[in-house]
Amino acid sequence: MKKYTYTESKDTRSGFGAGLLEAGRKNPNVVALCADLIGSLKMEAFIKEFPERFTQVGIAEANMMGIAAGMTIGGSIPFTGTFANFSTGRVYDQIRQSIAYSNKNVKICASHAGLTLGEDGATHQILEDIGLMKMLPGMTVINPCDYNQTKAATEAIAEYEGPVYLRFGRPVVPIFTAPDQKFEIGKAWMVNEGADVSIFATGHLVWEAIQAGEQLAEMGIDAEIINIHTIKPLDEEAVLKSVAKTRCVVSAEEHNRLGGLGDSIAQLLITHDPVPMRYVAVNDSFGESGKPAELMKKYGLDAAHIVKAAQKVLQLKKQRAGTAAFV
Repeated sequence: MKKYTYTESKDTRSGFGAGLLEAGRKNPNVVALCADLIGSLKMEAFIKEFPERFTQVGIAEANMMGIAAGMTIGGSIPFTGTFANFSTGRVYDQIRQSIAYSNKNVKICASHAGLTLGEDGATHQILEDIGLMKMLPGMTVINPCDYNQTKAATEAIAEYEGPVYLRFGRPVVPIFTAPDQKFEIGKAWMVNEGADVSIFATGHLVWEAIQAGEQLAEMGIDAEIINIHTIKPLDEEAVLKSVAKTRCVVSAEEHNRLGGLGDSIAQLLITHDPVPMRYVAVNDSFGESGKPAELMKKYGLDAAHIVKAAQKVLQLKKQRAGTAAFV
């Protein structure tokens, strides 16, 4: 098991703020819009350096999406910023009609995704956003794992032509990816090569998967861990190559088990290479108010639950192999 360590922790939303500033410096067409949440989206540095390229829309998220769509006609590359719940559920019609349908070059940047929004509770903890966005034709869906990867992803989507949904979070999490990484949209990142079980993780669950991999290694289980930062388009080649080797799968995400990363992987496998699989995700429920770490544990989104899921699919793999040998 490859060892990953860290010396610093930061929230992924700060990675977005840093990436937005760099994207603005590289490309004068990059502009930003916000729905009254500048501090929460960490947009201050961009606004200070490029005040003429920022629009404060106020608490009018639907209007923000319409404005952003219109700005692309003049060649601008708009980055919209608000909470994930307000970036998707509240404005789905505007995104579908004004952005996705006409393939507008809008970057929908969403903070405070998932359970780790914490104390604000279920009304703000959207767990359906990945499903909503990946169902839109032509929409790219990205969910990076730490500060450095979020920064790199933000810079990368500025160079990508087409609508993008970029999802990130509020809590402070370990920084374990390289600061100078090249972010490739649609290309999975091999975290740890292994032979026994494939663990496909995204967002905050990548670090949990790494911790789970270390625990599994102590049990003599060699886990292959892959960071699926781009949920759509899914890196099908990486998934199928891993599964061909390990023959069993765990998916891990801070999202409803319905419609998220796990479903995308399951759909791929059922048509190409069905193997035992288990989801680590919220089991078709809303969240609740609480401390982020406690919520992740309660809803089964931590390393311990990834370990249990891996043990289960390994057991199923063994049973299947035994049945095949008997036949």
